[in-house]
Amino acid sequence: MGYQGDRFRQRTTRELLCDAVALSAKIAVWEAQRVAVVAEVERRCTREDHGFASTKGWLSSVTVVSPGAAGRIVELGAGLAEHPAVAEAFDEGRIAFEHALLIVRFCTKPPKGMPAEALPGCVAALLAAADGPLARTDGVRMAIAKLEAIFETDDQPASEDTDRNELYVSKTLNGRVAIRGDVDAVTGEMLLTALSKYSAPQPAADGTRDPRTPSRRRADGLAQLLSMLLAFGELGVEGGERPHLSVHVHARDLGQDRREESARRHAGAGAAPNTRPPQDPHSTDSTDDADSTDDADDMADLADLADRRGIAWSPWMGPLTINTARLLGCDAQVTAIILDEHGAPLSVGRTHRTVTRAQRTALAARDGGCAFPGCGATAAWCEGHHITHWADGGPTDLDNLVLLCGTHHRLLHTTDWEVTIGKTRHPVFTPPASVDPAREPIPGSRQPMCHERKEIRKAARHRRVRIRSGP
Repeated sequence: MGYQGDRFRQRTTRELLCDAVALSAKIAVWEAQRVAVVAEVERRCTREDHGFASTKGWLSSVTVVSPGAAGRIVELGAGLAEHPAVAEAFDEGRIAFEHALLIVRFCTKPPKGMPAEALPGCVAALLAAADGPLARTDGVRMAIAKLEAIFETDDQPASEDTDRNELYVSKTLNGRVAIRGDVDAVTGEMLLTALSKYSAPQPAADGTRDPRTPSRRRADGLAQLLSMLLAFGELGVEGGERPHLSVHVHARDLGQDRREESARRHAGAGAAPNTRPPQDPHSTDSTDDADSTDDADDMADLADLADRRGIAWSPWMGPLTINTARLLGCDAQVTAIILDEHGAPLSVGRTHRTVTRAQRTALAARDGGCAFPGCGATAAWCEGHHITHWADGGPTDLDNLVLLCGTHHRLLHTTDWEVTIGKTRHPVFTPPASVDPAREPIPGSRQPMCHERKEIRKAARHRRVRIRSGP
């Protein structure tokens, strides 16, 4: 049969362009047909029919489709059967396989705060974001993240849940090391940022392209990073500088207090506007309901997601919640990219080093490690937390800083725990009402047993407050 490319060598440039577009359209049709056929196989055929434990195993064994791709085909087929609007757009070739799968996954596991009747409007908004050849996966993910923010609950998004992090490093029989992991978006952003420089292609002096594959370049970059870490070992001992991160965020969102937003959401949790389904952006129907103006703020036009509040964006990993953006701003080098209401950069500020080495040394001397009550984390594993966030005008000085481990740093940003500096210039923590209804202050874990500390401890023991590291 020969090399397929030989068939096209005599084609003109215009003919080649038309051939590529036509073949891509046919592939999209065939892909939709394959998903439909596999979905019917999954519905009808049993182990006795195809001889395998699952449809995924059968498909990956009798075709060149990988097990992972086979699983995604089966998953999409099952999801399209439940959501005809997505199936129609996919069958007509208006949305890509990957985008259809993202939408199906959103529909299968929607935000917990979203009422069931809101799903059709959300699907219409996501289909609008995924429609056409110019749609990109990052845009669909951004639309999903903003819908999740609209119907936000107190649950942490899966992309930022550090409790799911896993890293496997094991020696193989031939003396090598196999590495496999699954980490949250912030850890992934730091890793990809650190690898970016050292895994870039390096052409030869004569212009010859780098022969290394992307996976080989990343492995070489990791080796270079580890070599630098061992050569300058203070990174692990002193908790030195963290990777420089660029986070794109509206200034109005970064400066908004988390508790104000939480109070706004919970205040309207039981109100009618939160139970009204969003309008289909392609519908011409209208309503004269007097309460419709209240609904417009959050749910009326989900197709126009570009102006929604509550989403930050990192260059490598994509959407981040505002709480995580604020957390990153506490003890990292962050380049502030301020955006206007249309998402266009107004200015790019200088990189802010929010906690200097000298201040970390002073914090370690004052707090001894993580200052959260009952925590024993050493200072090398801790981060500097701004009591009043620098985005809100908080100064970077010792009376506005407290040393916290990663777990308790996230706790302060995501729950109603509060920290202040007491009269003795040591941290004092106030638990949320769910931990102590009276919200009696509790001293930090390692401050001297001064008079103020004794009085607070006495009050805490009297009320039998139990300190815990979760909401």
